[in-house]
Amino acid sequence: MEITILTVGPVATNCYIVNKEGSRSCVVIDPGEEAGKIASYIEKKGLNNEGILLTHGHFDHITGVSELVSLVGGKVYAYEGEKELMMDPRQNGSVMMGYELAIEPENLLRDGEILSVAGMAFKVIHTPGHTGGSCCFYQEEEKILFSGDTIFMESVGRTDFPTGSAKQLIDSVRNKVLVLPSDVQIYPGHGPETSVAYEAANNPYA
Repeated sequence: MEITILTVGPVATNCYIVNKEGSRSCVVIDPGEEAGKIASYIEKKGLNNEGILLTHGHFDHITGVSELVSLVGGKVYAYEGEKELMMDPRQNGSVMMGYELAIEPENLLRDGEILSVAGMAFKVIHTPGHTGGSCCFYQEEEKILFSGDTIFMESVGRTDFPTGSAKQLIDSVRNKVLVLPSDVQIYPGHGPETSVAYEAANNPYA
């Protein structure tokens, strides 16, 4: 699996472009902003975008969605419980940034579902806490987890925005993320990559 990280937007969101090694089909995870930059990379590499996977609905993870679809295509996927937040500018935080954003994902995912796209299989893991409909995308074969803002290196996502819950987040970290194999690599929504083993030993919320 080839993973390219593009840091985008005002709060340095990690946008991931992911493709199976040797394949020209890719997905984009969390295009928070700078759709032109993301599209340019995809076109430069000769990739075909088949999907946009959203870990949750905050503005810094979804602002680039509509423009990216218009530039390179791709079906939009999000957890079923996050639709309302994505469509509400106050809940998704875009209002506080000075604009109103509403994204309606065309494909709603369920907890435990296996999403097959671009020749890859991602297990959907519902991880409420940062938002009520936050989820992680787990590629079991490669032992890779795209965690959004559920867990960071030595930290977790904030819970003081709409639908957030500290209790749920800690439960998600302990019982959804850190129960995965210790050698699973974690690619978070912000900051450097980490691993289940490292977080189990060093994350204060473990």
